[in-house]
Amino acid sequence: MSIAVGVLGFVTLQRLSELVLAQRNTRRLLARGAVEVAPEHYSLIVALHAAWLAGLWLLAWDKPVNAAWLTLFILLQVCRIWVLQTLGERWTTRIIVLPGEPLVRRGPYRLLSHPNYAVVVCEIAVLPLVFGLTAYALAFSALNAVVLSIRIRAEADALKRISSA
Repeated sequence: MSIAVGVLGFVTLQRLSELVLAQRNTRRLLARGAVEVAPEHYSLIVALHAAWLAGLWLLAWDKPVNAAWLTLFILLQVCRIWVLQTLGERWTTRIIVLPGEPLVRRGPYRLLSHPNYAVVVCEIAVLPLVFGLTAYALAFSALNAVVLSIRIRAEADALKRISSA
């Protein structure tokens, strides 16, 4: 097995296991009285991430790996784990708001208001660069920026409504 296949396999398994975790957390939050906000854009996020990963499998499975970019990608995974551990059962891939619960202000949330999105922005650019796919990194970064602009605006509106209620 090549290093490229190993990296892509790791990311694929990671993303699939995170979807299972997100679904479990979503069910638990909804059972506690949480509400989903702005679900209409969720399919765009799923489509973007699926296309990004599928395209990497098509284009990068046999490419050489740049060690410097791979090291940065590994550091991003440490940040991803930090975000997941900080949010715990409140981490989902959807916008789920639990009325009466304060915003998380510890861990990476002390430093950034959206550390998960910061990690994702970097991952979408960095993983293709691991394989020398600069144009791919730029194209998916631009698409991700569009989707995140919708997502962050919807999340901010939801949080404002909850905090003012």
